[in-house]
Amino acid sequence: MAEADIAFVAAAGAAGLALSVSAWAWRLRNRMLTRASAANARQTALESRLADRDAGLGAFGEIYLALTPDGESGVMEPQGEPADIQRVRAVLLGDREGDLLTALTASAPENADRLERLRTQGAPCDFLARTPRGILRVQGRAAAGAAWLKLSSEVLRSHDGADEAEPLTELSPVPSWRVDGTGRLVWANRAWLEEVKAESVADAVDRGLGFDRGADALIAEAARLGMRQEGFRWTSGGGRRRAWRIIAEPLGRTESGEALGAAAFALDVTEAEETRDTLRRHVEGHDETLNHLADAVAIFGPSKRLAYHNTAFQQLFGIDPAWLDDRPTHAELLDRLRQRRQLPERDDYPAWKTRELEFYGATEAAPDDSWSLPDGRTLRVVRQPHPLGGVLLLFSDITGELDLRSRYNAQIQVQRATLDKLNDAVAVFGSDGRLRLHNEAFETFWGVTADQLGEASDFDSLAELCKRTAPDAALWLGLKARVADPDPESRVAVSGETRTEDGRLAAWQTRPLPDGATLVAFADVTARRELEQALTEREAALRESQELKRQFVGSVSYELRTPLTTIVGYSELLEAQGLLDDRTRQHAGAIRVAANQLARSIDDVLDMAQIDAGEMDLSLGDVQVCDVLEQCAERVRARIEGRGGVVEVVCPEKIGAVRADQKRLVQALDHLLDNAARSIGEGGRVTLEAARGVGETRFRVTDTGHGIPYHLQAHVFDRYIQRERGGPGVALALVKALIELHGGWAELESEPGKGASFILHLPHDAQPAAAHPELGLELQEGRA
Repeated sequence: MAEADIAFVAAAGAAGLALSVSAWAWRLRNRMLTRASAANARQTALESRLADRDAGLGAFGEIYLALTPDGESGVMEPQGEPADIQRVRAVLLGDREGDLLTALTASAPENADRLERLRTQGAPCDFLARTPRGILRVQGRAAAGAAWLKLSSEVLRSHDGADEAEPLTELSPVPSWRVDGTGRLVWANRAWLEEVKAESVADAVDRGLGFDRGADALIAEAARLGMRQEGFRWTSGGGRRRAWRIIAEPLGRTESGEALGAAAFALDVTEAEETRDTLRRHVEGHDETLNHLADAVAIFGPSKRLAYHNTAFQQLFGIDPAWLDDRPTHAELLDRLRQRRQLPERDDYPAWKTRELEFYGATEAAPDDSWSLPDGRTLRVVRQPHPLGGVLLLFSDITGELDLRSRYNAQIQVQRATLDKLNDAVAVFGSDGRLRLHNEAFETFWGVTADQLGEASDFDSLAELCKRTAPDAALWLGLKARVADPDPESRVAVSGETRTEDGRLAAWQTRPLPDGATLVAFADVTARRELEQALTEREAALRESQELKRQFVGSVSYELRTPLTTIVGYSELLEAQGLLDDRTRQHAGAIRVAANQLARSIDDVLDMAQIDAGEMDLSLGDVQVCDVLEQCAERVRARIEGRGGVVEVVCPEKIGAVRADQKRLVQALDHLLDNAARSIGEGGRVTLEAARGVGETRFRVTDTGHGIPYHLQAHVFDRYIQRERGGPGVALALVKALIELHGGWAELESEPGKGASFILHLPHDAQPAAAHPELGLELQEGRA
């Protein structure tokens, strides 16, 4: 190969090598640039994270120290904000220069032990390092093969008075705060800030917030006097009232004598105060309840002095309230009651008094006792230990109760004796169905003895004894329902009858008693029912005879009226013809008068029979009173004047009308006038008068005759009784019946030898029931 070729080949190889080296160098440079860029990015990220961590650590006022295996801090300086480092150095070293770890170890021997265990064993620690210049919180942890310390730069108290919060106090739920010598707030924990609704101490100072004016005054007083002060305050917030116990503690004074301020704590005692208030109201309610009791109550405390008494106690013994308010001892009270003769008479009073006072050592209530006082009262005394110590005494005046019990027992004896005198068999059952009381007739009626009744444990046992006499199962089942069933529908009065085995007819009845008991009575009514049957038969016979009598009277009256009409007609004809001499004409006139009187008597008898049968109806209308009196007087005037007497009518002009049956009213007045005419003689007087009263009109017929004897006055209106004034005894009975048909009544006023007065009381409006139905309707329409 020629040199030129060799040179060319060499040059080409060198050129290729140069190109290869250049390509490799370019690629290597690119890789280095990429790695450098990634390293720069990682460095930037690490620096950012470190800055964030430093900022985060610095935000809480804390610094950090790393411990080397030999115990020295090495070249690593404290990590944290310079101001925080400076504050920690000021607390640990003051104005001196030195190592923080050495100062921390020298603060207390136990601190050195804690740090040594942290360094060698990795044991965590958390303690307070105290120096004359303040308190630091130190926390130690082992991480990544190294031991770290965290020192909080916040201090509880420093020598220069620049106070912040100790971490443990800051977390306390008790509101706590401090003020300086001027009373200015310098620190408060979270609980205090939440209570006053402040964001921070600075916010509270700017807004002038305080826990309570009284609490602020208490703190100022503690700082001024240099003595601990306590107080009690109520505050309002969050929709409720809260109670606080305020404790203010002075912080001392400077070398110049100025007050460093005071620290205060507010303890929430709301629950305790509410409990105390509830207890107080409960005690007051208890006392008020006792004051409303009728029984006297006295409570003596463990010291044997009167702790409480109600009003009834003071009134029962009549003791001066002021003396009771002085809280006398139990012994003094007994002595005073003895002086006032308000204790039972005792032969050995000192021994009795000693026994009374020995009860203070008892654990159970003593049996009830009774005191019989000299003034006649009887007291029930109850003694029982009081839950809070001492003795509770209750006094009840049972004088009235004993008297009522005595009366009750006497009443029971009277009832028992009364029941024993009854012919009916009577038994009283309680609500439990047991026999409480019975009489001797009950034993006789059922053929049982008192012992057998006493052995009957319940109603069913008693029923089995009585079923031998009356085996009616339905009867005893029904009686049991009335006796033992508490249902009000069952406890009602019922009655019935049953037949016994010996043929007797027994009537029974039950009556519920007010105390829940039931009275059951049995009576033998066999004879009574036989008598009732006989009376029923006789009543039917009597009604039949009355009907026959009515028919007989009607028939006889009809038969008599026909010949009487003939007699009256012919006698009037003989008198009118003038063919008879005077004597014979008088005889004919007497025949006519007698026939007319007999006809009237027959009419009276028929009217009475019609009234008895309830067949007489009234034709009511407005009757002018004065007109009726004049008409009646005119009809009888000639007869009375013929006997030498006078008729007088007295009727007020404004008396008006009365609602009545005019025919029947006139009939009644005619009978009374006829009766009066027969009773007077020469110079006699008959007065017919009317007067209007309250709801009635009174008709009075008065004569000056010889009157009616006292023994006949009670029967003057009876029928079919012969009277001294003559007549068959129907007229006056008919008068009374006619007036009663109008709803009125008749009466007699008479004194023997001085005449008689018959008074008819007629209501202004006759009863519609006594009139025809159609007349009753007319009367109602007239009133409308």
